[in-house]
Amino acid sequence: MKVDKKDVEYVAMLARIELSEEEKELYSEQLSTILAFFDRLKEVDTENVQPTSHVVDLVNAYRSDQVRPGPGVEEVLANAPDRAQRFFRVPKILD
Repeated sequence: MKVDKKDVEYVAMLARIELSEEEKELYSEQLSTILAFFDRLKEVDTENVQPTSHVVDLVNAYRSDQVRPGPGVEEVLANAPDRAQRFFRVPKILD
């Protein structure tokens, strides 16, 4: 597929960028080259290739959930700068 300057100008307009004439010509050539590589990929025989989501077999390492008791109130509030009985005390914020 050949990308001409009009295509580059349209994309530049969508991206809200200004391009010089030299840049338009350069990008037209570069994009045409990139799309030519995609055309070459269409020629590859993929008849017996299994579809994959990743080229490397990945396995998630799951761990089993285990119910454990959490820390007690005193342990949680041990480093609190200010507390009121069993709660954190924080400054009032009013707007």
